[in-house]
Amino acid sequence: MICLATAEAAGAEAESALPAAASLELVHAFSLVHDDLPALDDDSERRGRASTWARYGEAVGILTGDALLAEAFRLALSYPSPAVARELAQATLGMIGGQYLDITDTAPDEVTLHRLKTGCLFAASVGLGLWVAEVPERDQALWRAFGDELGLLFQIVDDILDGDGYVLSHGAEGARALADEAAASARERLAAIPADTSILGDIVEVLATRTA
Repeated sequence: MICLATAEAAGAEAESALPAAASLELVHAFSLVHDDLPALDDDSERRGRASTWARYGEAVGILTGDALLAEAFRLALSYPSPAVARELAQATLGMIGGQYLDITDTAPDEVTLHRLKTGCLFAASVGLGLWVAEVPERDQALWRAFGDELGLLFQIVDDILDGDGYVLSHGAEGARALADEAAASARERLAAIPADTSILGDIVEVLATRTA
């Protein structure tokens, strides 16, 4: 949704961003399928149902994640410019790097961990939309600043709902204050963009107030 809304706000038809948006969603799905594996998080349940490996076996879980990733890049490479695929690759590598820091407990700080593990895909959701809309790189800074704030907002609210992460390090009230600050910063970033970003603004409100 963020990718589609960004592309539309930047002047493209939302439908033109569907392959890019789907590629991002597939990378996210790949990361969840592999994260659930016994070698990583060892989760037998995902979204209220048996996780892929728990239902079909570890081997199928590994192959499923591999296939999701390959299909993601097939879609990303359907555009004339390689910029979409390059953006997706950078985000995927960042996300995997964050996962490595997490499982090895070697992250230098909480901000770095979340910026990589979660923030990369949020930033890419904006970046992909910009490339689809053919926004020159020199004009992307304000949009990308918004994407960074959006990723931070999601992570803080997610931790509030789960009672971990920022809640453990800052307390419930402190985490809520950080979420409010991130939401305010995201709104300010959007206000500085010379385009109709109302749908992106609605997404900020949904993330800031979500309860599940």
